This record gives sequence, structure tokens and C-alpha cells, in this order.
Amino acid sequence: MKLAAANAIAGIITENELYADYIIPSVFDRRVGEAVAKEVEEAAYQTGVARRERTRSDSEF
Repeated sequence: MKLAAANAIAGIITENELYADYIIPSVFDRRVGEAVAKEVEEAAYQTGVARRERTRSDSEF
């Protein structure tokens, strides 16, 4: 889960935004929360940690 979250955060920064002093997105960047939630959810299902069955609406995100 931690690795999924880290990869999601790293994936937020685009090539145009990547600078030596900007490698981690701001805490105010709204893209972070959504990306982390999506990737951690997917990791939970992939590893079998998720306790509920995936529904159609879960896979639409």
C-alpha cells in the first residue's frame, strides 16, 4: 500500500513540472488525494487485502 501511494504521488509530477527543487507535489495539489486513493484501492484488490467485493462502480474510477 505504501509503495502504491508513493508511486501515485510520484506520478503526479509531469515532465514540465519536474525541477531540481520540485520533485514532490504540494500538499495543496488536489490531484494527490485522488491519485493515492485510486492506486491504494487497486493495490488492496490486487493483494487480496480488500475485505469487500469490487463492484461495478469501484472499477469505473
